[in-house]
Amino acid sequence: MIAKATEEELQEIRTKSADALFEGTMKQFHPSAERVNELVGSAFEKGCYYLVSRQENKLAGWVLIGPSTDFFSKEEIGFIYELYVVPEYRGQGLAKPLIQKAIDELSIKGYPEIRLSVHAGNFAQHVYRDLGFVDKQISMTLQVVKRP
Repeated sequence: MIAKATEEELQEIRTKSADALFEGTMKQFHPSAERVNELVGSAFEKGCYYLVSRQENKLAGWVLIGPSTDFFSKEEIGFIYELYVVPEYRGQGLAKPLIQKAIDELSIKGYPEIRLSVHAGNFAQHVYRDLGFVDKQISMTLQVVKRP
């Protein structure tokens, strides 16, 4: 069953959020507890919330969803900010139902479009594509070497 996170589940998610962000960014960003609290707090202020999956009465995974604004048009859209499946529950097909529940909730709220961002190489890309997500824009980076 997938449902909105309880206060107890929110506390558990916060203890695992730094690891979730580290994995989600392909091990490029390992946030401090303070930074995690900042990011989550900012999301909650915008109206975001977690949906969780429990297996055997344990937290198995979550998805953070809520509103966002298109940079160009300023139109409000639905956004999937984070998807995480606890390591011991991976490979059991939990990611797809979490994302589908997120899509359902955001659709019911009337958002005309649902977006997400994913790092290149992240294994979750195939889940997103299987559910109908397509590339909208590509973010590119160039590492600049500082000269002495």
